[in-house]
Amino acid sequence: MWLFKSKIPSLADSGMLRGFTDWHSHILPGVDDGFQNMSDSLEALRHFDSLGVDTLWLTPHIMEDYPNSTEKLRERFSELSDKWDGNLQLRLASENMLDPLFEERLEAGDLLPIGPQADHLLVETSYFSAPMGFERMLENVKSKGFYPLLAHPERYTYMDEEDYRRLKGMGVKMQLNYVSLVGGYGETSRKKAVWLLNNGFIDVAGSDIHRLESNQKLIKEAPAKKEHLDAILSLTTEKNRL
Repeated sequence: MWLFKSKIPSLADSGMLRGFTDWHSHILPGVDDGFQNMSDSLEALRHFDSLGVDTLWLTPHIMEDYPNSTEKLRERFSELSDKWDGNLQLRLASENMLDPLFEERLEAGDLLPIGPQADHLLVETSYFSAPMGFERMLENVKSKGFYPLLAHPERYTYMDEEDYRRLKGMGVKMQLNYVSLVGGYGETSRKKAVWLLNNGFIDVAGSDIHRLESNQKLIKEAPAKKEHLDAILSLTTEKNRL
């Protein structure tokens, strides 16, 4: 597929997204800080469909700032699914902030897991500091029969190589925001993303899209290195990697 001679391809013209499973998005309308209305959400779905994306996980926030109930999210997902008539397959999970609300939901079993076997939980922390009892919460996730899937590890400013190695040793899996590879969150996150990908820490990738315009611009214009695209493609082809 690599026919480019005079320039480095962008994410869009590389073909990387054909057959891709996007493991992280905020397209479900009106539930968090992502898309706010149905028409914009449908436009975003058409955008991903046109790129050849195969499956899109809708992963709205569940956190103290957005205390979404699983029932409400399922209802909203049903509304969006009823209006969607493209080829892109939609799946529902959630992005869970590791906070006291999450601990309550975990204990009650009130969860929206992710993955083909529904045996992973997509989790996140503050970008700037780990929550109190961080590792204890991860162990609690595992004790309930789930694998923790850490969202966008490259974006946590408090984490370094030692932290990533410790988390991987605990059995934590990791989800990369692919736009990090083209500088979507700045140079520090880009360097971390490259290191994580090159050293085999990344299990799946996603867009983490909140706004259509910013995603379109990055994937159409930002050049992406072949070795990074190849690494992402290797994740894509393992459909049941999680």
